[in-house]
Amino acid sequence: MPTFWENVLRFPRFFISSVIGLLLIIFGPALNLLRKPQTAVLFFFAFSSLIIFIGTTLKAMLSLE
Repeated sequence: MPTFWENVLRFPRFFISSVIGLLLIIFGPALNLLRKPQTAVLFFFAFSSLIIFIGTTLKAMLSLE
């Protein structure tokens, strides 16, 4: 029974490390784009356009003003 509780207590540490690894894998290419000024400007333009598009779509779908 003690090994069961040891495994239960290890789960949060495993979960946190898995989430951090996933975020690094997902955002790694985007961070590489930010190293050059030309691609950084394009990245920020694309990211801001995406945020505006999602916001406009949600406002239209939810009938918000």
